[in-house]
Amino acid sequence: MVKNKKFVSRIVQLPPEVFLKIAQIDELKGQWTAGTNLNPQLLGRLKRSVLITSTGASTRIEGARLSDEDVDDLMKDLAIQKFADRDKQEVQGYFELLKIIFDTWDHIRFSENTIKHLHQELLKYVEKDQNHRGKYKSTDNKVEMVDEQGKRTGVIFDTTPAYLTPKQMQELVEWTKYALEAKLSHPLIIVGNFLVEYLYIHPFKDGNGRLSRILTNLLLLQAGYLYMSYVSHERLVEDQKPQYYLALRKSQRTFKKGAGDIAPWLEFFLSLILAQSKEAISLMAQEFIEDILSNKQIAVWQYLQNIDEATPKDIARETKVVYATVRQTLSKLLDLKKIERVGMGRSSRYRKI
Repeated sequence: MVKNKKFVSRIVQLPPEVFLKIAQIDELKGQWTAGTNLNPQLLGRLKRSVLITSTGASTRIEGARLSDEDVDDLMKDLAIQKFADRDKQEVQGYFELLKIIFDTWDHIRFSENTIKHLHQELLKYVEKDQNHRGKYKSTDNKVEMVDEQGKRTGVIFDTTPAYLTPKQMQELVEWTKYALEAKLSHPLIIVGNFLVEYLYIHPFKDGNGRLSRILTNLLLLQAGYLYMSYVSHERLVEDQKPQYYLALRKSQRTFKKGAGDIAPWLEFFLSLILAQSKEAISLMAQEFIEDILSNKQIAVWQYLQNIDEATPKDIARETKVVYATVRQTLSKLLDLKKIERVGMGRSSRYRKI
């Protein structure tokens, strides 16, 4: 059963560009493994920052509205009244589960039971999901794009019928375990195939996208990409959300015509991992804060270097950076101990340390 011909044919018919990106990623992975000299305190701050950033990004992809700063306040047990309970429940579940993955990934056995357990943990605070946590879907579902206000804007693709889900999940998980252990291909290709097929099956009623990103962190940590805990994969997905959905759709629409072509998805997935790898290497030169910030984040950081203090709205107006990005950047700079917050609530202002 594990020698699935469909999956095997997918991973042997790939363009050279895929292997070029993998070579670049692994070169950077080697540099990280050999040269990481970040002190434990900095690593701790980075991990905390990634937990906040990844939780915010992953839940916003699915329609939640909490900024990174809101997530941080929520995890500090500060009251947040302006959001629906569901948003806060989803954030709490994601944050706690991702922390478990970061702290115990080397003790977690990849299996169907594990996937179901992780799904249960992911949704354990979401009241509306209590009846189907950790259980495969009982009715058919669709993948829909969600805008920044949480509204569904269109169907991206249909998924595997509910009655076929248990069989297809068993085949997928068993083959993935076998392929990784037997080293049938590079682990990034095997993990990439797992993710695109998992999202095509869409095995649960809700939480599939969030759980796919949890599983990405788990599988890549287990494959030796140890910087997953220090650079947010979820943030990179959020920054390229339309391209993410497009890559999934390009590959998944070929699945009904045979084995399917996963190259469009793999090229996108590997581009994200390559960007993540480059950020990880930049962390080894931590004194250069600009190395781990995007261009828009750098604009915010540089503005703060030249003023006494400012509100997020002031910063957004002066830098021409959208307000949501300003809030995310401020949260990141706070965790890196590069700035400090003065005051609370709407009167909060920020200044360099």
